Amino acid sequence: MTKIYMDNASGNPIHPVIVEVITPFLKECLGNPSNLHQFGRVASDAIQVHRGHVADLINAKPNEIIFTSSGTEANNTALKGIAAAHKKKGNHIIASQIEHFSVLNPLKSLEKSGYEVTYLPVDKYGTVNPNDIRNAIKPTTIIVSIMYANGEIGTIEPIKEIGNITKEKGVIFHTDAVAAAGNIPVDVKECNIDAMSMSANQFGGLSGTGALYLREGVRILPFMEGGIQEGGRRAGTENIIGIIAMGKAAELAKSEMPQRMKKIQELRNQLKEGILKNINHVCVNGHPTNRLPGNLSLCIEYIEGESILLFLDMQGIAISSGSACTSRSLKASHVIMATGVDAALAQGTVLFSLGINNTADDVRFVLEKLPPIVERLRQMSPLYNQNK
Repeated sequence: MTKIYMDNASGNPIHPVIVEVITPFLKECLGNPSNLHQFGRVASDAIQVHRGHVADLINAKPNEIIFTSSGTEANNTALKGIAAAHKKKGNHIIASQIEHFSVLNPLKSLEKSGYEVTYLPVDKYGTVNPNDIRNAIKPTTIIVSIMYANGEIGTIEPIKEIGNITKEKGVIFHTDAVAAAGNIPVDVKECNIDAMSMSANQFGGLSGTGALYLREGVRILPFMEGGIQEGGRRAGTENIIGIIAMGKAAELAKSEMPQRMKKIQELRNQLKEGILKNINHVCVNGHPTNRLPGNLSLCIEYIEGESILLFLDMQGIAISSGSACTSRSLKASHVIMATGVDAALAQGTVLFSLGINNTADDVRFVLEKLPPIVERLRQMSPLYNQNK
């Protein structure tokens, strides 16, 4: 059976070069990188080399990279750790309504602990207005957390403008760049970013590995307590294999990014044009141009996204109905709803997220299989029969 993976927003397949890189480390004895013997030194040296690759990807210093178990842990570490370290200055945090749940849920916990959170709206494309941030900042504001790009609808936020405002106001700027880092150019210095979360499986590394960029000089209290690993900022023996894979994936992403972006964007556009040509009552979510290269989020009227997902899966095509963290929920996506989409229409959301392994043949196969699936589901829909 044909197998086509168009759910790269949930996690990229491992880059074949990375398999070659990590295999020797899987076969030899790796010591604890905290130990001083030769086995420990080999592990420690490997971590430092690949820490440098991750830093190079985003124009950071190696000592500004803290390895974590995931983007979720990086978000939790940044928000809770920075908030705790700066509590004497204030208790106000600013975020957008379309943040990932690994940002929204820690913020809810912080609110229960006495912090005040302002959730800013977005426009119909999912874009935050930098002036709203400027107007929301007050003397007690300690953190502004706005995602770099939204993994569900693809919109890239005006990060540089936001960074200029937070720098001017003396407020720490954190961005969840899980969907962006490794997929589009990211420069933490140019954008005045103080803290940034990343995940290896978004650009060809292993799941279970992430990183937090923390600008030198930004105070943070460790979220994970125990030993002195990661400069005392994240306790626990490092995931050596995961870090090596993430570092190599970062190195490859940096060198291959222009070619990857061009290829993926062209395929995404072919898919979008084919769907809009062959299926009526479809709208595209997110910004029409300022979006992630492989992201195509659609609302298909009169049917549910989960039904489309399951029928495509039977044809060997893997897509998503939104964020992987909410795909098992029957609720409409909070991201789609925040852009003003009607709740009934939001239920018809599907997300095609293309990656470097996709081909023109994949696009043609999807365009062959999707229209009859939509037509079949609509014939079973009383709403469609009432409105056609």
